Amino acid sequence: MDRFLIVTNDGKDTEYTVTRQVTSLLEEAGRECILCKKDEHKKIIREFVPEEFDCVIVIGGDGSLIEVARLFWEKDIPILGINMGTLGYLTEVEVGHIEEAIAQVLAGDYELENRMMLEGVFGDQRTDVSLNDIVVSRKGELHIIHFRLYVNGELLNDYEADGVVLSTPTGSTAYNLSAGGPIVEPTASLIVVTPICSHALNTRSIVLSSEDEIEIEIGLGRNGTREEVYVSFDGADTAVLKTGDRVAVRKSEASTTFMKLSKVSFLETLRRKMKGN
Repeated sequence: MDRFLIVTNDGKDTEYTVTRQVTSLLEEAGRECILCKKDEHKKIIREFVPEEFDCVIVIGGDGSLIEVARLFWEKDIPILGINMGTLGYLTEVEVGHIEEAIAQVLAGDYELENRMMLEGVFGDQRTDVSLNDIVVSRKGELHIIHFRLYVNGELLNDYEADGVVLSTPTGSTAYNLSAGGPIVEPTASLIVVTPICSHALNTRSIVLSSEDEIEIEIGLGRNGTREEVYVSFDGADTAVLKTGDRVAVRKSEASTTFMKLSKVSFLETLRRKMKGN
C-alpha cells in the first residue's frame, strides 16, 4: 500500500496531533498521505478526493468511519479506524497503539474483513445505502405510526410503533440494540428487523435471510389521517415518506472492507465494551 487517504474528525482530534503522528509515520516509510478536505458543515468534499488510493485511515469515532464507508462504498477500499470516540465498536486502533498499528499495516500484517450493507429503494426509484441500519421513524409530535411489513411480497405483520429498525449485523450493536434487538456476529449475512417501542406485548425482533427483500408500507394515521414519517440511512441521509409509500430494503451488492489488526475476537471486544454499559 502506497497511497493513504486520511480522514480526520477535527471535533475529536482538535489539534491534529494524532493526524500528524499518523502522517509522519507513513511518510517516513516513503508512503504518500492525502488529507481529506471538508466543508463548513464538516462533510467530506468528494471533489477533492483523488480517484486512486489504497487505504482510508479514519481518525475519529464510529460515526466518522460510517460516513467514510457510505461515501466510498463503490471503491472497495479497506478502511482502518483509529478510535477517538467512546465505545468504538468499528474503529480498530486505540490512540496509545498507533505506532504498532502503522508498523503492522506497512508490514502487511493484517486481515481484510467484509461487512454487508443494505440498500433501500423508495420514491421515484431513489436509492441509498447503509452500513448500520435503515430506520423508519415518526415525524413530528409524539405518536405511534402504522405500517405493514412484507417479506418477499408476503405480508408478515402489521405494526403500531414508534418505527422500525432494519439492521445489518454490523449495526446490531447500534440502534437495534437500544431498541431491544439481538447482537449479531458482525461478519454474518442477515437482516434484523426490530420494531421501536411497539404498541403490543408480543412483538419481537425477527432475523431474516440476507437474500430476503423487505418492504415497509406506511399506513393511515389515527382517525384515518394521512401520515408522514422519516426514513433514514445510518442516521445521515433522511427522506420523508407518506401514507401509501413504500421503502424496499435488501442486501446491497456493495460491502465495506475493514482492515483488522487485532487478534481479539468479537466476543472479547463485546465483553470489554459492554462492561458497565
